[in-house]
Amino acid sequence: MHDSTSSFGSGASMLVLSRKRDERIVIGDNIVITVVEVRGDKVRLGIEAPSEVPVHRQEVIDAMRRASEPQSNAPPAG
Repeated sequence: MHDSTSSFGSGASMLVLSRKRDERIVIGDNIVITVVEVRGDKVRLGIEAPSEVPVHRQEVIDAMRRASEPQSNAPPAG
């Protein structure tokens, strides 16, 4: 396994790991990410987290943010 740390946009750092099928990553005391399957360029992950911790794909978060933004492109009423 090769671990490395790099910085990204928000000033935080990102731990980059290599994992094989059935290997796990633990975040804090109560979040576990398991590599379920590796097939070609796709990786299936299983995420165990407490029910109060939201877990979403990035595209879902982006869609929720877009949906909650005020509609600035709407024509003026009148």
